[in-house]
Amino acid sequence: MNLLLIGAAFILAGMIFGAFVYFNAPLAIKMQMKFYEKINWRMEPVSMQKEIKNTQIMGLFLFVFCLLAIVYIKLFSVEGWIWAP
Repeated sequence: MNLLLIGAAFILAGMIFGAFVYFNAPLAIKMQMKFYEKINWRMEPVSMQKEIKNTQIMGLFLFVFCLLAIVYIKLFSVEGWIWAP
């Protein structure tokens, strides 16, 4: 299997996850809290507003980082990008 295709799949998954976290920060926080409760930990933010803002920043960072990875691969890949002939 083409390693470039695998990399593109991971980048796309990262972009989707970053967009999800950015647009649905409260839901992402609740999912994280539920996960920690399942492994016997209780997690509560001191300030939910700050937590939502920080979660959105992390989601945006992940999305932009993946976008920059696409640009890097497009510019510097020896094989070319997936849709390039």
